[in-house]
Amino acid sequence: MTTIRQETHWDRDCRLRLIETPASRATDPSTSADAEAEINATGLRAFQQSQTTSAVRRYPGCTMAELAQKTGLDRYMLGRRISECETAGVVFRGLKRRCSVTGRMAEPWFAVDPEQKVAA
Repeated sequence: MTTIRQETHWDRDCRLRLIETPASRATDPSTSADAEAEINATGLRAFQQSQTTSAVRRYPGCTMAELAQKTGLDRYMLGRRISECETAGVVFRGLKRRCSVTGRMAEPWFAVDPEQKVAA
């Protein structure tokens, strides 16, 4: 598993966060590992995490599909980065509800206040 130490770009906290969520699996093709190395090295992963957290802060209580619709961000990018943001402790899942975009049951997302470590 790849461990990434990076500055937090998604909040104003100056401490480093340890992100241990791999962006690819050991069973994935080698191209996935190459892509993971590239998005980590270029900072794209951190930038996408920042975009994801900003979207959740701007639209609290939205599902992934609702966030994508409201922000224009790619739904699949949001889906990949939200779990990393959850691991970092900057967002958390709410109780399942029906998504207004897909009509399916989905989890809404909320931001954690970096000062209080509670829901923003």
